[in-house]
Amino acid sequence: MELEDRLKYAKRALDGIALGDCFGQTFFVPDELARQRVRDREILKEPWHFTDDTVMAIGIYRILRKYGEINQDELAKVFAENYALDWHRGYGGTAHSILRSIGEGRSWREAAGSAFDGMGSMGNGGAMRVAPVGAYFADDLDKVLYHARASAEVTHAHVEGAAGAMAVAVGAALLLNKRLGRYFGEGQTFLKDIAEKLPESDTKYKILSAASIKKESSLDFVVSVLGNGMMLSAQDTVPYSLWCGAYFYTSMEEALWMAVSALGDRDTICAIVGGMVSLYVDQLPQQWLSYMEYPEDSRFFMAP
Repeated sequence: MELEDRLKYAKRALDGIALGDCFGQTFFVPDELARQRVRDREILKEPWHFTDDTVMAIGIYRILRKYGEINQDELAKVFAENYALDWHRGYGGTAHSILRSIGEGRSWREAAGSAFDGMGSMGNGGAMRVAPVGAYFADDLDKVLYHARASAEVTHAHVEGAAGAMAVAVGAALLLNKRLGRYFGEGQTFLKDIAEKLPESDTKYKILSAASIKKESSLDFVVSVLGNGMMLSAQDTVPYSLWCGAYFYTSMEEALWMAVSALGDRDTICAIVGGMVSLYVDQLPQQWLSYMEYPEDSRFFMAP
């Protein structure tokens, strides 16, 4: 791909993440009210604001735009700077600790590696922000995997956190390649093609479990097997997100309604699904776009 196309698709993925993030965030209401709004397909008709999911995806896009690859030191710097601009964007407790430490001068390797008594984070944060990597390197899956892992490692030192990011990046790349006529797998094949690229991990094997679940399965069953992000881990978030992408990729609206139906970590699942599906659909829903906060209009989008 030409550089212009790489940046165009990476920005498209960023916009998809932001739309999903903004949409999902509006469903953090009591579960019964959220379920009723899903049943009625009721959207919140007031401004939608994005969370840390989009803020960190902006950081990845900025680094790709400047360096053409994931420069981990610079990415850590951008993450910390954007965190300091507004830390009230829904960051998790571990992210607060890591990003504050980086901002205070600690190396990202030490900050990320010390989380959870030295095991590193297995959270879903690497996955929620990574779709622009899959878009940018879509014509080379080895590069997708390498740079997705690199983007996750800045904050997620555990293999599960890295595997989650790698899985979503590959999913994004495959959906873009499908749109461009270079990939033809879908459903079960799509999920298996992702899983076979991943390191040994619980995330990998839950994605293989997702491949055995049919599109027509009940939501309760799907969530009982794959999770819905309530544990905030990659292995509890990414498999369901990929399952949504595998079967609902032809419509952004349908994909995001299915994503938010699981409740759980609503903004993050929707951000993951939105980032991937944006790379296949012709356009993002115009009415929904009229409510969302745009990445490029934010102070986080400044040139690095």
